[in-house]
Amino acid sequence: MKSLIEKLRNGRDLNGADIDTAVAILLSPDVGDEVKADFLTALHRKGETTEEIAAFVQSLMKRAVDPMIDRAEMPGPMVDVCGTGGDGVDSFNISTTVAFVVAAGGAVVVKHGNRRVTSSCGSADVLEQLGVPIDLAPEELRESLKRHRLGFLFARQYHPAFRALAETRGRLARQNARTIFNALGPLLNPARPSRQLIGVYSPHLTGIFAQVLRELRHERAWIVHGLGDNSAGMDDISVSGATTIAELIDDKVTSAILDVSWLGIPRAPVSELRGGDARENAATIEGILAGKISGAKRDMTIVNAAGGFVVAGLVKDLKEGIELAREEIDSGRALEKLRALQGTRL
Repeated sequence: MKSLIEKLRNGRDLNGADIDTAVAILLSPDVGDEVKADFLTALHRKGETTEEIAAFVQSLMKRAVDPMIDRAEMPGPMVDVCGTGGDGVDSFNISTTVAFVVAAGGAVVVKHGNRRVTSSCGSADVLEQLGVPIDLAPEELRESLKRHRLGFLFARQYHPAFRALAETRGRLARQNARTIFNALGPLLNPARPSRQLIGVYSPHLTGIFAQVLRELRHERAWIVHGLGDNSAGMDDISVSGATTIAELIDDKVTSAILDVSWLGIPRAPVSELRGGDARENAATIEGILAGKISGAKRDMTIVNAAGGFVVAGLVKDLKEGIELAREEIDSGRALEKLRALQGTRL
């Protein structure tokens, strides 16, 4: 590992063999946290390349639990909606709320997530508070996807090797030090969906992630980074400012700037999107899906669900997606998805 750290400190990129070696060391319980932290810090300071991120994903996915999902058996296009976190906005659980809407609209949502790391409440935390089982075994997950078009993959359960990194990541998080693992989460869905809506904490990651997903042979993806009214960034399509989008489709990557105000969505300050603990965010999700919460939080759910519908291929553009998202909430079908999953073991 010392030679790899030295290579990084000299500004040199790592190759696939280097990363396979590094991952084996990082996931070893016999290697000290200080060495692991030094490597991750050196890699981040150099700047992770597209090839390095893709190699990390491939190496880590070899160690993941494969839920053995046959896409041909799924009742719709399989998609994940997920963000990197780490944007500092501390919003309510937007992508988790969106998952119910997108599943109601005809996609099969394989939602990959974890407990809180960089926010007050992670997707696993809020789903647990809602009474949705988060520890589905592969056969339970497959049945949930077939029956409800929605299932949650708990990262800690499907990536058991990550336990060896828990202390290192915790130490670096307390120091507010970012590493490649702050970005990898959305790329490590063990179900391997070929379509994804991914929010990233920095605009420069939109193009990098799109190129990574192209290397990983994804079919279609939107990588988004939104701006707030206070110039803060968010790992979602924004209702507070413009959004940078990198789109992967037909093996081509294009970039664009989107402002949902062009589509009739009113601007709202970031302060209206803030969340709280698991109890508060669970109440917010239920309120949005039940039609009891309107305003910025509903609009944020609608525009991001619209992006999910576009990526899934269920609508031709964001305008159609917004109409479909409103319909799925107003009809009660999105709430029905939550009710179907609450408190059930399959």
